[in-house]
Amino acid sequence: MADDTEPVSTPDHLPEAAADRVRAVVIRVVAELDDRASVEVTETDEEIRCVIEGEDVGLVIGKHGSTIDALQHLAARSTFVGDHERKRVVVDAGGYREKRAQALQREADRAVEDALSFKRAVELEPMTAQERKVVHDYLSERVDVQTHSEGDEPDRRLVVTPVGA
Repeated sequence: MADDTEPVSTPDHLPEAAADRVRAVVIRVVAELDDRASVEVTETDEEIRCVIEGEDVGLVIGKHGSTIDALQHLAARSTFVGDHERKRVVVDAGGYREKRAQALQREADRAVEDALSFKRAVELEPMTAQERKVVHDYLSERVDVQTHSEGDEPDRRLVVTPVGA
């Protein structure tokens, strides 16, 4: 029995430059989810940032950011295969990363307020490693509380504790 389907065309290799690799991976995935979206990649000494813009980037973001987190992980892993020098890869869509960081900071502020008011440790909801890092970094300058993570993935939580408690 003959197969009438056309095989998906894939490149024989990824481009040499890391930013071009990120672009190739993200464009491939985004084209399947939202063919009208645009992809812009910028590179600094520290990171490669890929920004996706379009009318409906909700599919790219996914529920609770799960799709965009997976795409970011895939882009990073496929970009630096075997390379010793790596950069941070950030994939954003429609300003999701900044909006999420602001929401996490608000949650952290509430946790600090509760920890200091009740003089006890306060656990935040489970979050990804990247989200926990946002909160750790946000609260790192504070001298009245300290943070640490507890539990196992995917239920690992950030804990805010008053200093001296």
